[in-house]
Amino acid sequence: MFYYVLKYVVLGPLLRLLFRPRIEGLEHIPADGAAIVAGNHLSFSDHFLMPAILKRRITFLAKAEYFTGPGLKGRLTASFFRSAGQIPVDRSGKDAGQAAIREGLGVLEKGELLGIYPEGTRSHDGRLYKGKVGVAVMAIKAGVPVVPCAMVGTFEIQPPGQVIPSIRRVTIRFGKPLDFSRFAGMENEKAVLRAATDEIMYEILTLSGQEYVDEYAAKVKAGHAGQQPPGKFRRLRRH
Repeated sequence: MFYYVLKYVVLGPLLRLLFRPRIEGLEHIPADGAAIVAGNHLSFSDHFLMPAILKRRITFLAKAEYFTGPGLKGRLTASFFRSAGQIPVDRSGKDAGQAAIREGLGVLEKGELLGIYPEGTRSHDGRLYKGKVGVAVMAIKAGVPVVPCAMVGTFEIQPPGQVIPSIRRVTIRFGKPLDFSRFAGMENEKAVLRAATDEIMYEILTLSGQEYVDEYAAKVKAGHAGQQPPGKFRRLRRH
């Protein structure tokens, strides 16, 4: 209940008033049934702007740190994220990916929308990074479409380190749903998962107009802390 109060009465109207988002391709979101919405991740604000403009409820997999902060502030933050439809996922350790996949499949099994950032973390420099294959595993295993999404302008309103976002207009674009039914039963094939993930990232890239870096964002962040990483570039192709 609190989710809908937050979405339709409190946060949703406020965000639409402040940021006046341009919405493109909203008709590509299925009116019912399970689907994955896979987007780029440029800002903390992304967690709230996309859900605010969707007619349906969407559940995101969020890092567990949002739910484990100390003291009253930590408890309030955790309560807010749960109420906003976020599911905590521990991203540490070798089993982190499998835990995220289990949680995501649970959402899809209920016929709901699942929101995923295939890059696995926010972009620290506004570029689009290599996608992790978990999104392809879930899409193929659950047999659901993937709707690519691009947030445009959210990096500028709230870059890393900025707590309060600047007030300016943003754009949210949705692409045509991607069908991976041709890969049914192949969710354990590495080459298939890489191809499907690259197809998703290509569509996000097309929608966002970002520069692409053929490395995982988390690895680049760790290796170039405090620096502007040179990165490696690869031309993504439609499969």
